[in-house]
Amino acid sequence: MTRVANIQSQITADGDATPTRPSALSSYIQTTKPGITKLVTITAMVGLGMALAQQWATNNHSWSLGAFILLALGLIVGTALSASGANALNQWVERERDARMHRTASRPLPTGALPPHRVLLASLLMSLAGLALLWATCGLVAMTVSAACILIYVLVYTPLKTTTWTATFVGAIPGALPPLIGWAAAYRETGFQSILDPGAASLFLLMFVWQLPHFFAIAWMYKDDYARGGFAILPVIDRTGVRTSVVIAICTILLIPATIAPVVAMPQILGVASIFAAAITGLAFAVLVGRLLRTRTREHARAVFFASIIPLPILLVVMVLDAFVHTIL
Repeated sequence: MTRVANIQSQITADGDATPTRPSALSSYIQTTKPGITKLVTITAMVGLGMALAQQWATNNHSWSLGAFILLALGLIVGTALSASGANALNQWVERERDARMHRTASRPLPTGALPPHRVLLASLLMSLAGLALLWATCGLVAMTVSAACILIYVLVYTPLKTTTWTATFVGAIPGALPPLIGWAAAYRETGFQSILDPGAASLFLLMFVWQLPHFFAIAWMYKDDYARGGFAILPVIDRTGVRTSVVIAICTILLIPATIAPVVAMPQILGVASIFAAAITGLAFAVLVGRLLRTRTREHARAVFFASIIPLPILLVVMVLDAFVHTIL
């Protein structure tokens, strides 16, 4: 019996209680994982902003206000649609595994709030619409990078994480690509060469490494749930937490050069402020990871997870402001 059916069966004898069923619209929105979609869209905009700042600093800009607005709107809507489609596809593929896990059992597909074929259709339409809009407004390269995000996430990472814990590193690739969508949009005239720029590579590296301790901490917190779902993530295999804590520590060490890489790659627009933000956030995070390495408790894994959420937005905001200051001075 589905969760919705259970709710319906719990109506009181006097008939006063009315079960609340989420609307179809809210259920479709839930399949898109709005939080992840928002992060993907924001990081794509960071890539655009950093690329435009570099163009301005090197006197290599020719954007009118109208062209910039069209580019930015196309990037925001196109990226949000394609990311939403990818997330919904992921939920469609994993609907049976989600039903076994406490943290995902309330999603629209496990509960029966939405039929699978409609979610599949909606996810494909969102993905295609997002890619088409990116192609029309941001260029072929931006669209190709977004398509790579979808394909790697759905066709490679999603099935791979049931067979090997190293799938986490594969899953970090689509999560690290969104800044390159924005970067490619700004440099659309240079073709695929644009995403090989050191600035673009540094943003990819930052996003790639940041995701690793973040996800391993989540996996530690919900390892029993992931085991029920049949996922071969590291904490499921490593029941003592020794290997997981070591991997998190190694990733944290790698995060330090990764946060400084954009400053090295884009010295025209980034400087002391970005280095300071990277050092402070990195040091604070390292302290919590060091504690986890010693204790290996769920409580301290939870602290690492929440702490991992904070440094990235702080660093991105400081970088954007730093770039803005450098371009107007």
